Amino acid sequence: MTEEAKKQEIAILWQSSRLTLTGEYVTAPEILRVHGSPIGTLGNFSASIGKAKSKKTFNVSAIVAAALKNRMVLQYDAELPDNKQKILYVDTEQSPYHCQKVMRRIVRMAGLSLNEEPKNLEFLSLRRHTPEIRIAIVEKAIYETDGLGLVIIDGIRDMVYDINSPSESTKIISKLMQWTDERQIHIHTILHQNKADENARGHIGTELNNKAETVLEVAKDKFDSDISTVQAVHIRAMDFQPFAFRINDDALPELVRDYAFDKKESKSQHFNYSELKEEQHRQALEATFSERESYGYNDLTDALRRGYATIGCVYGENKIGKLKKFLENKRMIVKDTARKYSFNPQFNY
Repeated sequence: MTEEAKKQEIAILWQSSRLTLTGEYVTAPEILRVHGSPIGTLGNFSASIGKAKSKKTFNVSAIVAAALKNRMVLQYDAELPDNKQKILYVDTEQSPYHCQKVMRRIVRMAGLSLNEEPKNLEFLSLRRHTPEIRIAIVEKAIYETDGLGLVIIDGIRDMVYDINSPSESTKIISKLMQWTDERQIHIHTILHQNKADENARGHIGTELNNKAETVLEVAKDKFDSDISTVQAVHIRAMDFQPFAFRINDDALPELVRDYAFDKKESKSQHFNYSELKEEQHRQALEATFSERESYGYNDLTDALRRGYATIGCVYGENKIGKLKKFLENKRMIVKDTARKYSFNPQFNY
């Protein structure tokens, strides 16, 4: 493409991106809900996060089963439009044998026959491919599957080489936004959490938190490893009441009714500073780094304590440590090769 052709293309894109005050813009159809709260709409993407063995795939199987039957499964209520009934499930981690076990579980949960192929479900096993080939295959399937409404990517980490690469993370998240917007579908992805905290892994996890309309956390119960809980840690809509499930004797997830959630414990597990606005964080960080451009770890915690105190947030040692991790995962502060931390004023909150 010539330079002149590129300029013309950008001009066309510019004009097509303009919004008007009097224009009519349709609200995105809600296709997935929990307790009446929308967690998935066409034109957007969402994610499930959790530590290893937290039963993330079992939970997502319930989402797919609900979408296959357009009814409630577990606590997921699905309603796909008539022209978007197809579901694409992409697995990047498991062998074909284990992928088939997931597929059979979904079919059983949906109440369909195991003796015939489900007409609205396509399952791809991409374990043997490289990240760029996986992306190409998924893109091909998304654009050439008629009537597609829901896409599951089980293992988005395997769509990049380096989970901490800002460029790779931005590229794959941009792909999710492009695919969902151009095809008016919903994509739900799965990603592991860090071992040391509840944050989604790597820079790709940060980008997911920033851009996804809903992030669900699947976690093992502290006292009963047979039970897993599901709650929204980021959601654009109204939050929903968390729920719990266990795997029954038929190897299928079933709801644990009357499960007692300790609200105080649930809140303490997550360091959620979304109640602070972007400008409040920025003001506190500017105060933190007003005297020095960078800090080592110990000096940083003291500086953060002073900086956030300027906006009326007085935190103890435990919360300051969690705040530091939050800011680092959000790339509001960045660490260099000398293990010095500095303020990143271009952060995307």
